[in-house]
Amino acid sequence: MIGTIVNTVSIVVGTVVGTVLHRGIKERYKQMLYDALGLASLAIGLNATISNFPKSEYPVLFILSLAIGGVVGTVLDIDGRFKRLVDKRSRGGDANRLADGLSTAILLYCIGPLSMLGPVISALRGDHTFLFTNATLDFVSSTIFASTYGIGMVLAAPVLFCWQGMFWLIAHLSASTISEALMAELLIVGGLMITASGLSLLSLKDCKTLNLLPALLVPVVWFCVRSAII
Repeated sequence: MIGTIVNTVSIVVGTVVGTVLHRGIKERYKQMLYDALGLASLAIGLNATISNFPKSEYPVLFILSLAIGGVVGTVLDIDGRFKRLVDKRSRGGDANRLADGLSTAILLYCIGPLSMLGPVISALRGDHTFLFTNATLDFVSSTIFASTYGIGMVLAAPVLFCWQGMFWLIAHLSASTISEALMAELLIVGGLMITASGLSLLSLKDCKTLNLLPALLVPVVWFCVRSAII
């Protein structure tokens, strides 16, 4: 669980740094950091997708996954619901500032392809790239949150640890049932979702990445159906 531990520590360190910089971080520095992380997300996402293309047994499955998952996510309005929830929790009186900041931070830290797929890849392959990338993103975000809400934002760290630990444990216990072919398909789809996140960070295109989260379930369902038929 080294990747999850690093991700958790990054939030703690970012919170401390943000608390020290309690007067806030200038907008131009925030934008520069997110631009750098956006470029990194593009590189990591595209690398994950392209490197796994040759391993795919079903070259069009990722297209169907994105299409079906995107339609399902749009019907459920996952992205819209998430953003409305974050906006709602971000507004409040001074008495509720820490609670609002914590709830918003926890949502941002936990909901996304890096935070959900990263522990799975870590458990099955020992590859912590996704989680290390997520740790960097969370370090920047936690620094910004703590500069506004204070040291109490460190409470989001154990929540993230439990969340990612759950995904890691499930993947670890079911490792024998997850084939390399399925992992390749998940990495292709997940890589494209991370690329989409990079585009959003760079403010080039809002791909509503959260609406694509159901796409990760399509390869799983396909392989389960195939196994049942065979």
